[in-house]
Amino acid sequence: MTFEVINEIPVVPGAAVHVYQHGWQTWSPTGCFSIDSAPPRPDRAWQQIMRFRPETPAPDGVFQGEGLLIVLPGDGSALVHFAPAPQVEVASIRATVVAGRIVVSADGAVDVRTEHADSDDNALAAALEAVGDGLGAASDARVAAAPTVWCSWYQYFLEVAEADILENLRAIDALELPVDVVQIDDGWEAGIGDWLDLSSRFSSTRALADQIRAAGHRPGLWLAPFIVGAESETARAHPEWLVGDAGWNWDQRLHGLDLTHPGARDYLRRVFTGLREQGFDYVKLDFLYGGAIPGPRHDDCSPVQAYRSGLALVRQALGDDAFVVACGAPVLPSVGLVDAMRVSADTYNPEDLDNGQDVLRGRAALEARAWQQGRLWINDPDCVVARPRFAQRAEWADLAQRWGGLRSFSDRIADLDDWGVRRVRTLLQSGGTADPFETLPGLLP
Repeated sequence: MTFEVINEIPVVPGAAVHVYQHGWQTWSPTGCFSIDSAPPRPDRAWQQIMRFRPETPAPDGVFQGEGLLIVLPGDGSALVHFAPAPQVEVASIRATVVAGRIVVSADGAVDVRTEHADSDDNALAAALEAVGDGLGAASDARVAAAPTVWCSWYQYFLEVAEADILENLRAIDALELPVDVVQIDDGWEAGIGDWLDLSSRFSSTRALADQIRAAGHRPGLWLAPFIVGAESETARAHPEWLVGDAGWNWDQRLHGLDLTHPGARDYLRRVFTGLREQGFDYVKLDFLYGGAIPGPRHDDCSPVQAYRSGLALVRQALGDDAFVVACGAPVLPSVGLVDAMRVSADTYNPEDLDNGQDVLRGRAALEARAWQQGRLWINDPDCVVARPRFAQRAEWADLAQRWGGLRSFSDRIADLDDWGVRRVRTLLQSGGTADPFETLPGLLP
């Protein structure tokens, strides 16, 4: 689609002008930026697919929000540009300075409104709260109490084994940690796309779910159902289910799954109906952007419509009472179908192991999406990592508890020191929250 001008905003000389741009998916840069700064851009080609919106790369020097862009001209007002029905269409919205004016353009339907306050920060907060309230009401947002979670990922990564889950299950009970969900993360499956088969380190997810439930906890499971690894059996057997380039991970090329193809839809239905029958009523759905990858599909519909139809199918298969956490997901099109949304980058990547990072990767987007908490879903800040080798453990635990609604941690419990056990207990005892935050963080740089 072509971009058409929808607004022109005069810039007062000397005014501090800012733009809030909302990213496409969980891992997309989101925040408030000075109009004089360089807009976020992918450093490598794969990031356009896996971090930004693949089909609409932004020109140099142009700010681009996906479904939401707010201009703060420096006079205590916030000019809000937003997609009115993101479950159908999410316009890319651009802002650029042209001859002393901020020109806003979009490639789809956009509504415009203005909020006023006594400061730019307060005007931005009022604008974000209004957008959240309106979108949540229009899309029947799911906002309910969140469980507390132990997750295997940041300790074991892809090498997790059934014995690791059972060891930590025993440790949770021995320390009487208030954990609701024991979540088995990536590594249990035979391959990315092969969700009906187990890796060699697991004998039975059904038996494991039974043991978790017998100990008084809810079984949780990670999947990436909308992408397919090129090396998977599914990709080899059903190339007709694949759509577009979804990037690279797990040492292989990734493809999106055509969520309109009858065969692919039947496969997803069998996967999630079967998992629910095994006892999994908490699922984390990762890399969901794959369902909205551009490309030809069985049915003639937009990527957003295809994505939404696939997510609705998964929700129906799991049941309305299942708790669904989305991650790597197109954010605004997911409202009403998921219970929690990862709103920021990973705590760290496997390549960063332990002290290999000097900044908190998730902080900026976590604070910039704080307005979604309790309005669109429960905000998931990602797991707290409390073992001593994670240098940022204290700062991240405080941020995750302050600006997150879902409470989770990811450590081998035997590796926690006294501080780690105390901090995890504090995190979990406070429980998850479904309430919007009373105040939002200041976002202006």
